[in-house]
Amino acid sequence: MKKKVRKAVIPAAGFGTRFLPATKAMPKEMLPIVDKPVIQYVVEDAISAGIEDIIIVTGFTKRSIEDHFDYSYELEHRLEEAGKMKQLEEVRAIANLANFHYVRQKGPLGNATPIWNAKDFIGDEPFLVLWGDDFFDATPSRCQQLIDAYEKHGGSAIVSCMRTSKDEDYKRYGFVTGKEKEPGLLAIDSIVEKPGPGIIDSDYAVISGYLYEPSIFDAIEQSMKDLAEEDSDRELVYTDALNILLKGGHTLYALEIENGIYHDCGNKLEYLKTVVTYGLKHPDLNGDFRNFLKKLPL
Repeated sequence: MKKKVRKAVIPAAGFGTRFLPATKAMPKEMLPIVDKPVIQYVVEDAISAGIEDIIIVTGFTKRSIEDHFDYSYELEHRLEEAGKMKQLEEVRAIANLANFHYVRQKGPLGNATPIWNAKDFIGDEPFLVLWGDDFFDATPSRCQQLIDAYEKHGGSAIVSCMRTSKDEDYKRYGFVTGKEKEPGLLAIDSIVEKPGPGIIDSDYAVISGYLYEPSIFDAIEQSMKDLAEEDSDRELVYTDALNILLKGGHTLYALEIENGIYHDCGNKLEYLKTVVTYGLKHPDLNGDFRNFLKKLPL
C-alpha cells in the first residue's frame, strides 16, 4: 500500500541574479504578485492537495521567507487595535497554512542539491518538490493532479509537463520521450535537458512540480559520485538522477497538467505578465487597472 503524500520540499536558496538589484536583499521568491508573494502561491498549491509539512531549503539571504510564514505578533496587535479585522485574519492565516520547516542548502551547485538536503525530513515517504519562484493556476491544482496520478499509477517519480512544440521552449526546458499510458500521462523512456529544436521527437516539456519516492535520494547520491569520478564542472541536476532511476528499471511518468496556466516568475517578462494577469482580476482594483492599461500609449 502506497504511503500518503504529506510533505513538500520547496527549494529557495538561489540568488535571483536575473532580478538584481531588486534581489540583492530580497528573495526572488518574495517578489509580490500584486499583494501576495510568489512563494505563497506555491505553498497554497501544496496545501490544496492535503500537504501538511512544507520543507523550505533556504540560503543566508532568505530570512524574510521564514518571517513571512511565521506569526507577527506586533503587526497583529496593531491591526487589531486599528480595527482592520480582514487584514488581521489574512495575516494570521499565513502562519497556519502548514507546518513549516527550514534547512540551509549545502553541497554542490545544482538543482538536485536542495532535494538531497531534505532527505532527513522526508524519511521513507513520497513527497513533492515545487520551485519557489513559479506556480500553476490549475483546476484541480497541479499538486492534486500529481498526487492523483501517483495514487492511481505509482511510479518512482512523476514530473509535471506541458505540451509545446515552440523552438524557444526546446532551449528552455527538459523534454521527455516515452509511450502514453493514458491521455496526458507518458511512461518515460528518456529525459534530455534543453535539447534544442529538432533534436528530440517529443512535445512533452518538463516544467515545475515533481512527485518523488525516496529512491530519488540514492539516485542523487550516485550522481554525486559519478560527478566526483568525472572530475567534472557539471552541476548536480535532478535529470541525471532521474536517468539513473531509469537505468535501474524504475518506472517514471510525465504528467501533462490539465486546465492550467504556468507562471514562470523567475523570468522578468513572465513575471510581469503574471502581475498584470492577477492585477486584472484582483477584486480590490475594481477595473481601474484595466482602464489604465487601455489608455497606455503603444
